[in-house]
Amino acid sequence: MWRMSLSTGYRACLGCRTGGSKGTWSFHAVRTCSAPALPAGRITTLQAVDFWRRHFEERGVTEPEQSSQYIIAHLLGAKMIESLGQERLTEFLSQKEMKQLWQLCTKRLSRMPVQYVIEEWDFRDLTLKMRPPVFIPRPETEELVGLVLTDLQGNSGPGVDADSQQTCLEVGCGSGAVSLSLLKSLPQLKAFALDRSQDAVDLTRENALRLGLSDRLKIYLVDVMKDPETVLSLCRSFSAVVSNPPYLFSEDMMSLQPEIFRFEDHAALDGGADGLNVIKRLLTLAPHILSNHGRMYLEVDPRHPPLICEWVDVNVKELQYVETRHDISGRPRFCILQKEKSHKDYEQESD
Repeated sequence: MWRMSLSTGYRACLGCRTGGSKGTWSFHAVRTCSAPALPAGRITTLQAVDFWRRHFEERGVTEPEQSSQYIIAHLLGAKMIESLGQERLTEFLSQKEMKQLWQLCTKRLSRMPVQYVIEEWDFRDLTLKMRPPVFIPRPETEELVGLVLTDLQGNSGPGVDADSQQTCLEVGCGSGAVSLSLLKSLPQLKAFALDRSQDAVDLTRENALRLGLSDRLKIYLVDVMKDPETVLSLCRSFSAVVSNPPYLFSEDMMSLQPEIFRFEDHAALDGGADGLNVIKRLLTLAPHILSNHGRMYLEVDPRHPPLICEWVDVNVKELQYVETRHDISGRPRFCILQKEKSHKDYEQESD
């Protein structure tokens, strides 16, 4: 199945983040492009799929066949073109369907990601609403959720007492994909979600309401880089902290595909010169917001794990680097760290 994926150096896919260096770029600045004229006669669903595949190819749009199929399937109320059935595939499109299709595919010609064109995307067992500039979740982040679930399911994970309430903090929630997926799988879990973007906070809240999970999720507009004190005042003693933070090296930003560079929030991508700006802040905050033996789970660039391990060893004494996990493509993608009790904790217990 066609999905977005991460390349070794940057997130390459039909999804994107917007914004730009100090506001230079804006997701509102969608490039206009001419669409082919509507056919004079009627065409079938299959003919429409082929027509737009060829037009996308001619215009250099990535994943032309998948783009055409996803958009047309969505227009006709299906997830995949194959699920429409042969009868529907050979039926003629109505004039209304033709006009709607031309509008949607014209957006794709501008290199708008399919996820924004159809305004939704599947993440694990959830269907989430999507809109720019909120970051589109990638398959690797589904794997990140799996790692957290493995530790938390059955109250058996590190940092989880059998009689205590499981709690999770997501930093940089975007569409809410991670928090909502965890809440769906763990009925006993309560979660907090933070993001610096009002668009992301609003979309997470909307998705939580649609999925009936808002009663167990608290969402806050907070920038961990600008206001760590607020993070500390809101967030205490979590069983798990999970984040897919901005981790691109700044020099890689200019290599992004048009879909990413034009539409997705650059602030959700650019991690600074070494890609570690936000990650270092999270690591510094971790001992203050994790419960004893609670764990932090990070999705990072494949170049990061040894750098993070070394930095934590020198700078964050109460945090232990547990292990590096690889993604499905075999790249070192996930860092797991654990809070250890401080001397102060031991002194308080012995008093």
